[in-house]
Order: sequence, then C-alpha cells, then structure tokens
Amino acid sequence: MYKRLFPLFLIPAALFLTVSMAGCSDSEVSAGSRGEETPTSSLTRVETLEMQVSSFEDVITLTGSVEALNDATLSAQASGTITQLVDRGTQVAAGARIAQIDPREEQASLDQLQAQFNLAEDRLERQRPLYQDSIISAIEFEQIQAEYNRTKAALEEARQRVDKTRITTPFAGSVEERFVERGEQVSPGTPIARVVGTNRVRVRAGVPERYANDIQQGTSVTLDFRRYGAGVRKSTVTFTGQAISPDTRTFPIEVELDNSNGRLKPEMVASVRVTRSTFDDALVVPRTAVVRDELGTHLYLASAMDSVHVVEKRDIVLGPSYGEKAVVQSGLETGESVIVVGQNNVAPGDTVNVTQTYTTLDAAGLPYEGPDTEGFGSPEMDSAEPDVTEDAPAQTP
Repeated sequence: MYKRLFPLFLIPAALFLTVSMAGCSDSEVSAGSRGEETPTSSLTRVETLEMQVSSFEDVITLTGSVEALNDATLSAQASGTITQLVDRGTQVAAGARIAQIDPREEQASLDQLQAQFNLAEDRLERQRPLYQDSIISAIEFEQIQAEYNRTKAALEEARQRVDKTRITTPFAGSVEERFVERGEQVSPGTPIARVVGTNRVRVRAGVPERYANDIQQGTSVTLDFRRYGAGVRKSTVTFTGQAISPDTRTFPIEVELDNSNGRLKPEMVASVRVTRSTFDDALVVPRTAVVRDELGTHLYLASAMDSVHVVEKRDIVLGPSYGEKAVVQSGLETGESVIVVGQNNVAPGDTVNVTQTYTTLDAAGLPYEGPDTEGFGSPEMDSAEPDVTEDAPAQTP
C-alpha cells in the first residue's frame, strides 16, 4: 500500500517544478528581447565635421633670413693717420662723417693751388680787354687762358683729395663695427667701419626648384616673426632669382619690408609661407581625420539611418595640404559628415554615437570634453589667428 502512494505524492511536486522552470524561461526570453536595442551609452563615441566648401591656400613653407637693405663697409680713399672716428652704436644720418684722416698735407696743397688759381683768374680777367682791343695777340691770350684752366683743374683735384680724407656714410644707419682706431695709419682701400641701415630690410629664402614656375614677383607671402615678438607680416615677393643653385637645387626669392620701428634685426630667422595657389570652393578636412593603409587613403563617414548613425568607409583622393588641413579632390560631397574624432576606433558598418557635429573646420578635431574621455579624442588644433600686419609694397625706383 505504501509503495503505491509514493509516486502519487511526487506528482504535484514535479508539476510545480515544471511550471516554475517554464515561467523562468519565459522571463529570460522577454529580457533578452528587451536587450536587442543596444543602449546609446555603449556605442563608440565620435565627433563629425559636416562638409561645406571653403577657401584654401596651397602654401610652401620656407625658412628665410633677414638682411639689412643698406649694409656697407666703408674704406679709406686716402693715406694718412686716423684723427677722428665715431663710436660703435652711433646713429648717423646720410652724408654724416664717421671718420677723418689727417687732412693737413692735402689742405696745404689745396691752399697753394687756390692761390695760384686766384692769380691765374685775375690775370685772365685783366688780359681779356687787351685781347678784345687787339693789344695782345690771340696766342698770348690763349696761353693765359690755358694757364687758368690748368690751375682750375688742379684746384678741383686738390679739393677732391681733401674730401677723401673725410669718410662719410651714403645712408642713415648705425655704426656696427670699427676696423681701425684713432692714430692708426691707413691707405686707400683700408676698411674703416661698417654701417648698417635697417629702416628697410629684406628677407631672403631659397625655394626648391620644383616650384620654379609657381612663384613670380608679386606672389603673396606671409612672414612669421612671432618667435621674436615681432608678429606676422603680409607682403609680396619683390625679387625672384632665375638661376638654380647647383648645391642646394633652390632659387632665391626676396621680400622687402618696412622696418622703421627697428624690431627686425639682420640675421633673424623668419618662417616664410609663400602662396602657390588659392582654392575658393574646396572641401577641406583635418589631416588627422585621414586614414591610410595598404589599400589607399580613406575617410570614415557617419551616415544617418533610422535614427542611428552607421559608419561608412570612403576612398578619397587628396589634393594639396598645409599644416593640419588637406583638400579632398574626389570621393567626398558637401553635406556629408566626416568622423574627425574617434575614427581609429570604428569599422565599416558600426553604429556610433555622434556626440558633437562641427560646421567649421577651425573647430573640428577638438578633443571630446565630456566625462570618461580617457583614450578618446584627437590632438588639439590651434585655431587662434595671429595679428597680421599688411606691409606696403616696395616702391620701384
């Protein structure tokens, strides 16, 4: 009797266990169904740039050096002893005397010739009426006139010898170096002093020969002197060399600048940015957004699909680039959204969370500033524009 009742006792328990397990399974299936939509917080976060046409300058960056437009080493033109010499650093005007050679010998000769000339001139004036009245012959008068002309020429030569004892500067500037001292004997050709005038300067730079047909006189150029606190200057090329250096394979260009404030010094180094060409309707992207691999050059786009953003890999052809910007020649259209931050963390077909959309290139590529930014973002781009001074074009004499 006991053996027959035992199975009947277990049946309700088995039924209860089966129903419980079935309910648990339905609950798990329901939870799994609710989890099919991935939460936004778990998606890869990216930032995008909405493509719009903009202007772009194709620029060559060179290194140039500043030179004084007026820089001369003045030499002696006469022999003698240095009796006067200005100090280094002295500011002198054009035509000012910077050194004096003892002029006493030349001055004595000048005084003697001056006396002879005065006598010859007086004799000529007294003999002229006599010749006109035919009291003296033409030959006698010509001899008197010849003596007058000879003493006049000798007097002018003596004056020049005296003038040569004074060493003057042909332009305004500063005495930078002295090569002799007071009391030294000099002869014609001896260097005396170096005078540098910096009211106008020029910047010289060498351009690679491959750009020989891209740069001419009048080409726009920007010169950066910010390392010296002298700002940024805009000007134009004032000279373009025609010969290629066989050693450096470059040709020279020059840019003249006003320097009346004296902030630019000879031998300063300038960053020279020469504009090869300008694009008015280019599609420009940050260079950090460009991905290169063995298959080519690509961009990752975030395309909106059914309220989500899906990653698309787009093959592109790049044009000229400068700094952190590059022109896309083909493969991209206006209005498309290029991933500029987070592009290294996605793959084609991924669903992503677009945390920021930029509409200007200057702002694109800034790192994500929300929470949990570790390992996310890209190098910050400097969008600050320096103060630029427009330099007046040099006047052609």
